[in-house]
Amino acid sequence: MTFGIAGNLEKKALLKVARSLVARLRREGVDFVIERQLYGLMSKAADAGRKAMRSCAEGDLPRVADLIISLGGDGTILKMARVSGRHQTPILGINLGKLGFLAEVSLDEIDTCVDELLEGKYFLEDRMMLEATSRRLGKSFVALNDIVVEKYGTSRVFAVETWVNDAYLATYTADGIIFSTPTGSTAYSLANGGPIVVPTSAVITINPICPHTLTARPVIVHSDSRIRVCVQHPSHKVHVTADGQLEKLFTSPVEVMISKAPFSARLVKRLNTNYYDVLRKKLNWGSDLRQSAKG
Repeated sequence: MTFGIAGNLEKKALLKVARSLVARLRREGVDFVIERQLYGLMSKAADAGRKAMRSCAEGDLPRVADLIISLGGDGTILKMARVSGRHQTPILGINLGKLGFLAEVSLDEIDTCVDELLEGKYFLEDRMMLEATSRRLGKSFVALNDIVVEKYGTSRVFAVETWVNDAYLATYTADGIIFSTPTGSTAYSLANGGPIVVPTSAVITINPICPHTLTARPVIVHSDSRIRVCVQHPSHKVHVTADGQLEKLFTSPVEVMISKAPFSARLVKRLNTNYYDVLRKKLNWGSDLRQSAKG
């Protein structure tokens, strides 16, 4: 098995963790390849034995590696999911950030987790992704968490006409709409009052952002649905984003189609944890926050 190693260059702990991981893989005699920018960072730091390390461009990593180790936070995994989705290369997230719903392996668990990988003690979980297309978008946007259609450059709400499988749903007067996968239900959608959805569910959540009408609430539709949104107001600019990382600005009128992507992200999951364990841990369920405040 060949491991691919990629990371968020802005994380202070990245270099130390990458060095340690490389040293461990060498001791085990495991083949690995490092994403080129991370390789450059390690080279600048004068890492011993760097000439013996292989590197490749980020876009080639899913093709040459059997499994990608993502060092960073959830944002790093979202990026790697878009890169590796078409290749179906599994991703293991090691959390160098804060909350980390996707990058659930902590720093003190790395050695144990590597043991599990080498022994084959893990399973793969497919996560649905979304795709946004438009005649004016050019290349489609793909997201693991969410596609967001929102206003731009104005404090006023705008009207977003919404159809599901050509059936008219509603015209939301709001700041925008979040179209979320189950994986993304604990991201922007949750902050906007959306429901937590078990990530293996075959659904898409339509969640209006700060709707002008209080009765406007999130709607959950089947993952096979084709959703069409249209902004007609000529004076509004429309901002379309994928996972908060890809973005494009339009002048209205504009029409965007949102549907399940033709491929999924494959995440490496540990045998001794499950989604509900992660929820309790990350959201501090069961903890008495009053006691923490007193401390």
